[in-house]
Amino acid sequence: MAEDTSVRYRNAILYDESGQKHIGDVLLHQDGAWSESKGDEDVQQDIDGSGRLITRSLQNWHTHLAMQLNARDFSDGYPLHRWLNEAIFPTEARLNPEYVRIGAQAAAAEMIRTGSSFAADMYFYPAVTGKVLSNAGLRGLVGGPVSDAALPSHPDAVSALDELDTLLKNQKTEDKIQYAIATHSIYLCSEETLRRASELAEKRNARLHIHVSETRKEISDCHERTGLYPVEYLDNIDFFKPGTICAHASWVKKNEIRILAEHQATAVHCPSSNMKLACGGTMSFPAHAEAGVDIRIGTDGSASSGSGLDMLAEARLASLVQRHDHWDPSLLPATETFTMASKGSSDWAVWNLNDIRMRPLGRSGNRHLANLVFNGAECLDMWVDGQAVRLNGQTQTLDEALAWNELDLAVETYYEGVE
Repeated sequence: MAEDTSVRYRNAILYDESGQKHIGDVLLHQDGAWSESKGDEDVQQDIDGSGRLITRSLQNWHTHLAMQLNARDFSDGYPLHRWLNEAIFPTEARLNPEYVRIGAQAAAAEMIRTGSSFAADMYFYPAVTGKVLSNAGLRGLVGGPVSDAALPSHPDAVSALDELDTLLKNQKTEDKIQYAIATHSIYLCSEETLRRASELAEKRNARLHIHVSETRKEISDCHERTGLYPVEYLDNIDFFKPGTICAHASWVKKNEIRILAEHQATAVHCPSSNMKLACGGTMSFPAHAEAGVDIRIGTDGSASSGSGLDMLAEARLASLVQRHDHWDPSLLPATETFTMASKGSSDWAVWNLNDIRMRPLGRSGNRHLANLVFNGAECLDMWVDGQAVRLNGQTQTLDEALAWNELDLAVETYYEGVE
């Protein structure tokens, strides 16, 4: 019998995409599928799963990965526009490809340790981040930033779009790393730049990624300038393409939510960043869900996130803030929250059932996802495209200690003269 590339977990608990529980011996196949095991398959790994919980891996739909360089308390206490203009942009002016490599490498290590196999990123030098994620065995939709200001990697938006055109032209559909066009926002991109980005997305069948309606100031300024609110404005200039990623979407009207649905956009709920920067509002899950908008969860960058890149922590906040904001304790129960946080995953994360945070299991033994979402747990294994990127609590595809040490050393020079 030819050797199977599958992995067997014996006596394991597996939750599928719909949140249904399966107990017994299971096979995880290289193509992302799973099946029951008869016990006689010639597999690449045969693992005792009695202390393990198998789920789909987490998917982080809005990140700035190399912002690991920005200490998590950096500029703490600033509102968004001061945070950007007085802290982030001046510091990022000194970015170079090596800084981005080091920051992205530390981000990849954190993703693997916390059970995320995919990030929709928006940061400078996208080819560098793409290579880091690829070397770590992860998946990514890596967006190169496009704006008319604050671009340390390019002299102008046209140059940034030219680089993305080359990356998009050369990628293959089967690559785990795909590229996107990350127009920063309506306040950093002119109408001409937004239109050019949209035209490139249509030309290359690529996705757009943009911050949308994150603060009251953003929507107020847009309305004063154009007579329209941000989503209305983007619709009016024919910006949207199917799959456009709209990060935050916090301050939007119902007609704007319908516009997002009509354009098959993806709205990304980033609760910890919205709360840390005191944006005064987070995305309304019920309104977006009712309109049929594709909703995902994202942590944002580590400098603005209250969760780092830990998607379990972000999922917990996503559920709690919706209940709080809408006075409805029935919103986003654990199974629905986890499904939203892992939606679209074809990979597997394997969690430690003997982690104290996973106890008690409950009289019915069905508290696994509730414990995972509301308490968290240690990620023991992660399988991406049939490869073990983490196994028995050890990351296999990069050296964690080296990643942290390089980050610490880089930060000393990155902040020189700033802090």
